[in-house]
Amino acid sequence: MIEWYDFYIFGSLAVTISPLFYPKGNDTLALIAYLSTFAVGFVVRPFGALFFGRIGDLVGRKYAFLVTLLVMGGATAAIGFLPTYATIGIAAPIILLLIRVLQGLALGGEYADLHERQLLEEELAAT
Repeated sequence: MIEWYDFYIFGSLAVTISPLFYPKGNDTLALIAYLSTFAVGFVVRPFGALFFGRIGDLVGRKYAFLVTLLVMGGATAAIGFLPTYATIGIAAPIILLLIRVLQGLALGGEYADLHERQLLEEELAAT
């Protein structure tokens, strides 16, 4: 459940972090842009499930799960090291958006692996 913790932290710190990654002057717009960035992580989840589900089929579920954990952890750490809007300008929200895409893909991959594992356990229990 570590992947959901990353989403929880990102969402719960919206009011605190949003002014750091978006232009100053309109905090409401910054919050809306930040929450839109938050939503991107949920939008790309199905693509992560497809992508990492295929990787799991080709090279194994354990490897795919390990990669999703590494991507999620690396993306979360990257947000912590990301310079603010005052430092790098418009690149800050763009990089933040790309990192959220990575987190969404990783979450979708972890969820797909968990769901397929549950289906397999149910199938084994039925036989």
